[in-house]
Amino acid sequence: MKRVRCPKCDNYITFDEKKYTDGQSLVFQCPQCGKQFGIRIGVSKLRNTQKEDTPEDNAEGNEYGYITVIENVFHYKQVIPLQMGVNTIGRYMKNSGVNCAIETNDPSIDINHCTITVSRDKNGSLKYILKDGPSYTGTFVDNVILGDREQRRIEDGTLFTIGATSIILHAPSTSQE
Repeated sequence: MKRVRCPKCDNYITFDEKKYTDGQSLVFQCPQCGKQFGIRIGVSKLRNTQKEDTPEDNAEGNEYGYITVIENVFHYKQVIPLQMGVNTIGRYMKNSGVNCAIETNDPSIDINHCTITVSRDKNGSLKYILKDGPSYTGTFVDNVILGDREQRRIEDGTLFTIGATSIILHAPSTSQE
């Protein structure tokens, strides 16, 4: 099954791509806003979307690490690279300004849910600080909720939860100087 996003309202439409051949054009009408739009099967001028990227592709090109997002209810995985400085994690919405946007239908994730600040400590090693937004449903690390604006240092392999979604931090390999 494939998902396409309505260009007007960002609603997802799911269809079975196995019923169609590469190069075939399809026209959809969004059930939410009524917008009609077309796609061509198997043809894309854009790079792979986050959900089609592999963790290895992102990790090699990113010296600051990445997060793997796994929606617990929807079984959908995304890989999002991190950058130096503040990485705001939240639900995708057009023009929201979130630089680590999660494409999700999970209503329990806020648009600006939490942040991971990537910086260097006095030894030059990368350090990661997780901070809740504040958000409506909270950010959990090791099954303990962070207080509003509470900060916690996290490391490679740390699992934290926002809404019904789990996120794993992956730091780059330690072979860097």
